[in-house]
Amino acid sequence: MSAKVEISKLTLMDTLDLASLIEVEAFERYTLFARQIGLGLSTNAGSVFQSMADNEKKHGDELAKRRRALFGDEPATVKLDDIFDVEAPDVGAPRSDMSEFKAYEVALQSEKKAFAFYDSALSSVKQPDVKALFEELRNEEAEHVRMIEEIIAKLPQSAKVDVEDEDDTSMRMGY
Repeated sequence: MSAKVEISKLTLMDTLDLASLIEVEAFERYTLFARQIGLGLSTNAGSVFQSMADNEKKHGDELAKRRRALFGDEPATVKLDDIFDVEAPDVGAPRSDMSEFKAYEVALQSEKKAFAFYDSALSSVKQPDVKALFEELRNEEAEHVRMIEEIIAKLPQSAKVDVEDEDDTSMRMGY
């Protein structure tokens, strides 16, 4: 997880832009995973990733609305190139045969990364309004971690089993 922005120099507008971009990056990555794995196939992993993409988009839209209300069409100084994998799941994380459980584990690690980013950034923030926003974002990520942990705890044992490749199964069966 990294950001090429100087956290201690962020304005409130910059912070909203940064947070929005983090959500955009996570949305794009989860959407990619859902497309790679597919939806409604023999695994629910694709559906998990699509659900996470939907959540990231909703959160990003809320941040963008808040930003517009405060700063109108003022051009952003923080760009998508300024961040990398702050919240987005690792590029190599999805597999076509992954279980629903493993998909939620990927999501959980991503939410933990986002929490760690906001938590560590707090020590660099000097402006009270920016600090308050980072605390809010950190707390939201902590809530996301808790929600995913609850989902994982309720998954049936069958959700932990990776999907077998039909071609591989037929080869072992001698077909």
